[in-house]
Amino acid sequence: MIEGFIKRKEELPIGEIWLVDIEEGKEKLEIVGNLAKRMVKAAGLDWEVHLTLDRRAALKDADFVSTQFRVGLLDARIKDERIPLSHGVIGQETNGAGGMFKAFRTVPVILEIVEDMKELCPDAWLVNFTNPSGMVTEAVMRYGKWDKVVGLCNVPIMCRKIAAGALQEKEEDLFFRFGGLNHFHWHRVWNHEGVEKTGEVLESVYTKPDGLKKAMQGLKSSGVQNIPNIAFLADQIRDLGIIPCMYHRYYYITDDMLKEELEAFAKGETRAELVKKTEAELFELYKDPDLNIKPVQLEKRGGAFYSDAACELIASIYNDKTTMVVSTRNNGAISDLPDDVVVEVSSIITAGGPVPISWGSFDSSTRGLLQLMKDMELTTIKAAVTGDYGTAQQAFTLNPLVPSGKIAGTILDELLVAHKKASSSVSGKDCPVRSRGEIISRTARVPC
Repeated sequence: MIEGFIKRKEELPIGEIWLVDIEEGKEKLEIVGNLAKRMVKAAGLDWEVHLTLDRRAALKDADFVSTQFRVGLLDARIKDERIPLSHGVIGQETNGAGGMFKAFRTVPVILEIVEDMKELCPDAWLVNFTNPSGMVTEAVMRYGKWDKVVGLCNVPIMCRKIAAGALQEKEEDLFFRFGGLNHFHWHRVWNHEGVEKTGEVLESVYTKPDGLKKAMQGLKSSGVQNIPNIAFLADQIRDLGIIPCMYHRYYYITDDMLKEELEAFAKGETRAELVKKTEAELFELYKDPDLNIKPVQLEKRGGAFYSDAACELIASIYNDKTTMVVSTRNNGAISDLPDDVVVEVSSIITAGGPVPISWGSFDSSTRGLLQLMKDMELTTIKAAVTGDYGTAQQAFTLNPLVPSGKIAGTILDELLVAHKKASSSVSGKDCPVRSRGEIISRTARVPC
């Protein structure tokens, strides 16, 4: 994020930046923190960059709090991917069984952070891009009772760039409207003359074998790294009439995505394992005392444009200035969902937070699936907060990527047992989800 803040140095009167980690991440905190200090110095700025393992010290009197952490480190993600795949079921970081388990571990931690914020920085905005971002944002609002929170994701940013590439237009000359949930949204696009170009994007990207590749030419990133670019079913996508996001592949072409994952799994090359290797290589680069810019290899880590989006959101709230796609309270934007749930929609960013732009109602081809996914999210969050095993089973049953019945119970139990030995590094408390009398502990890490 340092690069994003430096880019906006004229927009934000920054005095201090605090980077926080836990004891297990002490070495990485020093490595990344020193790189951040070199970047600030190279930019000729007098900002103070503090490195700390004391979260409460960092939160004291903060104006903005940005959260990006992985409970259980990448080893937990490996389990979330490999265990479902061992049963022939989708294993993915934010979708299916793995995504729900990430929420089980993450929600209790974010709620602890919110409680600290209530005491130490009650006027701060919480900018969250910890995945699953939509569920985490929902938990903060619904159970943390904290309204000054905005969820972020890089997928809408990538969708905008793909559409602009497909239309051979400048992104800033197009108008987009997004509606749905985090990692489960659709969008439409118009040109600067008000002519809708949604159908043209669908045709050029989804019906031609090299359509996506052509649309992405010239982008700084080669796409959302953890999702294979497998072709959708063209006729089905045409019938939708709205543009799906990359993650819809898991729901529209499940068999193809599962086949791809199982082939990688058989080679011991799940996405989590590749990310762990890439992360280790990146930290070796970060150690270079002469490095004072963000290395290009970071693009392989995934999450392209995330940090810049977070900085843009902070600048937009501070300066009351722009429109972004964020996770925020629905407030009538999507008429098919309750007003009080969190959705991912195009929003006007104001000093008072996001004001969602109305999407309206979805067609029957998408409405039911959207409502099912929202109910699955709410049930998953409830299980994370209450620790009720039966509620966790209900969440598994609702999720379209988890077969119901005994296999769901087997995957649930195996994941609970697999995560049992992880010791807590955040609060010393146990993970609330219980299985057959066993209390499953959790580990958390808040990377810089």
